[in-house]
Amino acid sequence: MATNVRTRDGGPATSRSASRRSRGEAPFRYLSTAAGVALLAIMAAIAVFLISEAIPALRANEANFFTELTWEPNSSREFGIAALAFGTVLSSLLALVIATPIAVGVALFISHYAPRRLAAPLGYLIDLLAAVPSVVYGLWGVAFLVPLLRTPSQWLNETLGWFPLFGGEGIIGGKTMLAGSVVLAIMILPIIAAISREVFLQAPKMNEEAALALGATRWEMIRMAVLPFGRPGVISAAMLGLGRAMGETIAVALIFPATFDITFQILTPHANSIAANIANGFGEANDIGRGALIASGLVLFIITLLVNMAARFVINRRKEYARAGA
Repeated sequence: MATNVRTRDGGPATSRSASRRSRGEAPFRYLSTAAGVALLAIMAAIAVFLISEAIPALRANEANFFTELTWEPNSSREFGIAALAFGTVLSSLLALVIATPIAVGVALFISHYAPRRLAAPLGYLIDLLAAVPSVVYGLWGVAFLVPLLRTPSQWLNETLGWFPLFGGEGIIGGKTMLAGSVVLAIMILPIIAAISREVFLQAPKMNEEAALALGATRWEMIRMAVLPFGRPGVISAAMLGLGRAMGETIAVALIFPATFDITFQILTPHANSIAANIANGFGEANDIGRGALIASGLVLFIITLLVNMAARFVINRRKEYARAGA
């Protein structure tokens, strides 16, 4: 029996190992708890700072902060978040619609279709895209993507102009909502692809082998055994990508034309976001202007927090996925 095994000092081996585990678990538990409390404290400190700095500007505001379209806090003290919040949400949703199908396809190819020699390097390459600085994506978008999208934008406007997203008159193409959304889609694609790949790799192998044994094709096996299991993970990955897209600053600041209006016409030069407006206006802002920008940052902080909370809610609803990822 294991309990009869003795160490050199005569004590039971199992008791000694259990004692060592108990001594090691307590510090780890305390450190984990301290890390969690520190994270909550940092988030609370950020929220308190944003609120305290935003209150003076909001009191001086002569317009409705949530419905006003103009943004002139430095001169007339009239500013509102409506156009900026609309542009932030619309560009992020468009980026999510573009990136998610591609990311899921890439994840499925790496996890279930690509040969092992190709899957590992391709996975590393996709992960490296997340390490590219956002300013590089912005410069690439301005120098290469914006001119490239001019002809497709005109074609979409002429062919599908009856649809609100592709309608519009006057200047078509250039620095538009579409160009910024494509750049955001490329930036969030590695996040969605990496998480989706790991989720698909955790799908129960017995279910996959059972589907193949019953005569299912590889796609049928993926559709019946892999995608249902990985759906919560894909949704949470998409939500995390959405949060990243909403907070992106430099790339969209270089591409968006910085207008303050609400329109669904993504092919015309009308686009802006909260993060881009903060980057463009913080250097020239006075006290009221900085407070207004911080107030808009508070709105972005709340929106991003809600998006991440929704992602956690989706994961927690699937206990099987939570246990598999533990």
